[in-house]
Amino acid sequence: MCGAELHALPDGVQRVASFLQAANHTHSPLMLDGAARTAQEAADGLGVLLGQIAKSVIFKRKEDGVAVLVVTSGDRRVDEKKVSALVGKVGRADADFVKAQTGFAIGGVSPVAHLNPSVTLLDQDLWRFEVVWAAAGHPHAVFQLEPEDLKRLTSAPVADVAQTQPQFPSETP
Repeated sequence: MCGAELHALPDGVQRVASFLQAANHTHSPLMLDGAARTAQEAADGLGVLLGQIAKSVIFKRKEDGVAVLVVTSGDRRVDEKKVSALVGKVGRADADFVKAQTGFAIGGVSPVAHLNPSVTLLDQDLWRFEVVWAAAGHPHAVFQLEPEDLKRLTSAPVADVAQTQPQFPSETP
């Protein structure tokens, strides 16, 4: 990527692409034909398992209003009690808070290149897969990475933050 291609991309995708390029990440953002606002839409558009979608969920820490980003597998739900035990009591964040803190609209929140720093946690369930896909700053944009890349790019700890549920044999790498 020489940089000229970035100008045809939406602003949020340009920001993510620049971040990935500066971090020497191998894969650039990919614009999908269809929307990837939900993990299921992204998985369907990419032809991958739902669990391979690294979805970014933003919470608001109650004590100080700091954004808390939890990145988990698309087939998992975040357990707010587990997150609160790690970072302090959290609550749901509304669309305006998410946009103001990250610079991205819900449905396109990337795990990287946020406007403001956030407390970040990576769910251990992502490590079930060799390759995962994350939003790249727009509802039609994604990028490929390995869970270890996500850890390197975010400098975030890996934790158990998903609700307990049975494992499905078809999702085991």
